[in-house]
Amino acid sequence: MSGSGRSSEGLDERRKKLLFRAWRRGTRELDLVFGPFADARIDTLSSAELDMLEDLMNVPDPEVYAWLTGEEPVPARYDRPLFRALAAFHEKTRRP
Repeated sequence: MSGSGRSSEGLDERRKKLLFRAWRRGTRELDLVFGPFADARIDTLSSAELDMLEDLMNVPDPEVYAWLTGEEPVPARYDRPLFRALAAFHEKTRRP
């Protein structure tokens, strides 16, 4: 998959920006984690969840990758339902 399969039509500006950023994090590995999650969930996330997603997107890719792979523990600040949903979504949809 090379990018979002979801249109940003009908989304407010904040959600459009987050959808765009999810597919352009910086490393392809995390694009493929955040992008599909955003495609599937961006229109249903609450304002608080959007805040958490924005906060998480500001974390450097190597740190997030280490959390997702279990190489490093997830800091309490990020170990919240949104991060757990992102990790579970990734596990469920990744190719074997």
